[in-house]
Amino acid sequence: MKIGINGSGRLASPDLDAIVADIEQSESDGYTSYWLAQTALADSIALLGIAGRTTSEIELGTAVVPTWTRHPEVMAAGAITAQAASKGRLVLGIGLAHQTTVEDRWGMAWERPVKHMSEYLAILDSLLNTGTASLKGEVWSLNQQAALMTDTPPKVMIAALGEQMLKIAGKRTDGTILWCVGPKTLEAQIVPVISDAADSAGRPAPRVVCSLPVCVTDNPQPTRDFVGQMLAGYAELPSYRAMLDIEGVHGVEEISLIGDEATVNAGLDAIAAAGATDFTAVVIPDRDGPARSLNLLQARADCPTSL
Repeated sequence: MKIGINGSGRLASPDLDAIVADIEQSESDGYTSYWLAQTALADSIALLGIAGRTTSEIELGTAVVPTWTRHPEVMAAGAITAQAASKGRLVLGIGLAHQTTVEDRWGMAWERPVKHMSEYLAILDSLLNTGTASLKGEVWSLNQQAALMTDTPPKVMIAALGEQMLKIAGKRTDGTILWCVGPKTLEAQIVPVISDAADSAGRPAPRVVCSLPVCVTDNPQPTRDFVGQMLAGYAELPSYRAMLDIEGVHGVEEISLIGDEATVNAGLDAIAAAGATDFTAVVIPDRDGPARSLNLLQARADCPTSL
């Protein structure tokens, strides 16, 4: 299982230079990937494109960019630009977001999400691979022909938890990017459904990118309480609530990897054994800082196949 960093927490107080420096340091430390969510007024695709100019090996991924606020032509343009800037290291992670976000924040109608994603991918894939698209859909439409900035299209993944979206991910994308998912859900639902869908479509085995908070500490309860308070809202969202119910827990803090080195290593082993191909850590510092967590993760990144 490959080990990466999810630096999305830095977007709460976004600093361009600090984020780029963190990506550069992550590459120097041997992590295979670095991921950013799309939040507030920081553009994750643009940030990764900028970092792509000063790094050379680390994979750069969005986790994830919502589809509702970007027409697939706009999404493709940003992704192609970042792919060219990084010389082929972008993973474009996209997702539907959540009904409450779509309706309450953006004032849009949450309608036909499966059709929405299916048509979105049809246009996006065509643009990324050929520069052309011709679709008059029920949700998305485009008639376009344009030159490409790079001959190497970025990989595309979607955030998928339910069966229908997992099947789309397996049949039509390179994999899925997960949040609020632990080893029980990976083994019982995520990996079997997406893998079977990819196999039935004759596609390579999909990547399954799992992301959770990580803190190596001898005093786990304060950190667990902090994570529980900070991420309490996720337990109320229906899609995440369903995943947490499979795990048999109430909140994200209960499946987060928080504890001493043995505890966190055991958690990583369980996630790898359940079928995740990648783990991207949201590092939570304890009172002594993030050094112990980063040391453990860096050691795991140096031995990606070890359990």
